[in-house]
Amino acid sequence: MIAYLAGWTRRKDAIFRAIAAAAGGGHRLPLIGLSFRGFPETRARTAEALAVAKRQPKGRLGRALKRALIAAQYNWSRRYFSRHPDRLAVCWNGLTGSRRAFMEGAADAGAGRIFAELAPFPGRVTLDPVGVNARNGLPRDPGFYLDWAAADPSRQGEAWRGLGRGLVARASRRADVGQAGAEALSDAGPFLFCPLQVPNDSQITMFAGWVESVEGMIAALARASAALPPGWHIRLKEHPSAKTSLAEPLAAALADAGGRLVIDNATDSFAQLAASQGVITINSSMGLQAFFHDKPVIVLGEAFFAIPGLTAPAESEAALAALLAAPGDLGFDPALRAAFMTYLDRVYYPKIEETLDGVRIDAAALARILASARS
Repeated sequence: MIAYLAGWTRRKDAIFRAIAAAAGGGHRLPLIGLSFRGFPETRARTAEALAVAKRQPKGRLGRALKRALIAAQYNWSRRYFSRHPDRLAVCWNGLTGSRRAFMEGAADAGAGRIFAELAPFPGRVTLDPVGVNARNGLPRDPGFYLDWAAADPSRQGEAWRGLGRGLVARASRRADVGQAGAEALSDAGPFLFCPLQVPNDSQITMFAGWVESVEGMIAALARASAALPPGWHIRLKEHPSAKTSLAEPLAAALADAGGRLVIDNATDSFAQLAASQGVITINSSMGLQAFFHDKPVIVLGEAFFAIPGLTAPAESEAALAALLAAPGDLGFDPALRAAFMTYLDRVYYPKIEETLDGVRIDAAALARILASARS
């Protein structure tokens, strides 16, 4: 049985109902309750959740109120799952703010957990007992994937490329960011593509690493681009769903980069990816999607695919500059990529089918996830 925090969208709640059906029932929690009697861990758990809340309170009073709210939600969640030890906690994302307090309360009560998130591939979903994004439970050891693939001939080959079938560029919500044709790329010359991410997304606020933010990455690219060979440039595009423009930091970067940065907010994102000689990202799913185009990928932040050989992690500005000095030498291990992507296809991302009656999730995969969450 599960207890799931309402997703407040039809699709999310349909996914939760499908999990509940496989788990022997579910209790939908429309909100997180409040309990003002604390635990020894309450202060630390509250501080951790507040630090990564997407909406940071303004002013001393606002911060005090938000802290009190998150503390009360943590206390309630812990007591709820202590009273219902048979229930798994299920939540969308679950890494920030109040939702983190909910999931941490469940864990401290001894409950199993499932963190849910959309997958970077069509027709799949993330359901992980450990976390999502850079906090997920995927092994970071390249040998794990190579050994897994070597154990069964059916796990080898190029079937994983079917994961990318149906991938299209995200529709833009902004008038100044589009998804036009690739005409502008016909005489672009050699370049690395950098799809910018949503600045306040948890991928950035929690896992940006040494660049700290999208603005920080833009500034670092402007400086490190001096290492590029003549004729090369870095092509950047703002995220089509970002609510705030990055025009000011981009303008400052252009002024500093001496023509080695190009802003192209008009051309289709996947067309730019396909025409590039490689991708630079903090931890965008487009870094993973670049595998379908056999592109090398430089990863600047924390990402579950920041594995040497799979991609090229750059853990400092000096490391980034060193990679940019020889962009034509960027590469990857095709066997490791095939093993990794096959594992994502066969094991990690369950297939989902959306019907008029709701959502169906691959039964065998879901049973495996539920067993892991309960163990």
